[in-house]
Amino acid sequence: MKSFLTSALGLLVLGLLLNLPAGAQPTSGGPAPGAPAAEVPLDGGASLLLAGGVAYGLKQIRARRQARRAAKQAPAM
Repeated sequence: MKSFLTSALGLLVLGLLLNLPAGAQPTSGGPAPGAPAAEVPLDGGASLLLAGGVAYGLKQIRARRQARRAAKQAPAM
């Protein structure tokens, strides 16, 4: 229990110390209040990322199905 409290306190102190420099950063300025928001186009990069995610998901589903079939067909010992 003592090691848990020591590590938790150490992580808390480390988190607080790492957060201090972030508060010292100047603001970016940003757009003026009431200004129209900048539009961000969804170009080919987002489409490729989405297609890659779908392809990876299909690959994982196929691998699970093949593993299940192989487990069912394996001879019982």
